[in-house]
Amino acid sequence: MILSETEHSCLRGILQAYEKDPRVLEMDNYIQHGSVTTYQHCWNVARVSFWINRRFHLGADETALAVGALLHDFYLYDWHCAGRFQLCSGLRSIFKMHGFIHPLLARENAERCFSLSPKVRNIIRSHMWPLTLLHAPRCREAVIVCIADKYCAVLEALYRNHQKAICV
Repeated sequence: MILSETEHSCLRGILQAYEKDPRVLEMDNYIQHGSVTTYQHCWNVARVSFWINRRFHLGADETALAVGALLHDFYLYDWHCAGRFQLCSGLRSIFKMHGFIHPLLARENAERCFSLSPKVRNIIRSHMWPLTLLHAPRCREAVIVCIADKYCAVLEALYRNHQKAICV
């Protein structure tokens, strides 16, 4: 799944304000799958989402698609390391429930930092569906990111020793 130079430039143009934001860059401090950071994973999902939309002519709002994909895991903590922290029992349970709760935390963080459209909010909140059964994708952009996220997560887990995922 390779984006053309034009497609890659278009995607980078949409995300240029976000990719330089120090709060977004903080995602590079946390591992997502294998050796892939959360920042790298979110970029992988953005590229794959963009590719799916373009190749299948789905007509998604490319700005909402790209922004939602980049911010879908904007929860800003290392979910692998709960045992390393001296946490109260309530916070420790959040780490155990990461798959269920991180879409809400990511959306809340993104809302605090950026002005989000309803589509972007839905993309972030629903990207773990069907695990988050009550928060289903309500727009085509959210469905695309949901699929791209799972695709990238599987490849990143399979190729855990590679620095960059091979999904894009």
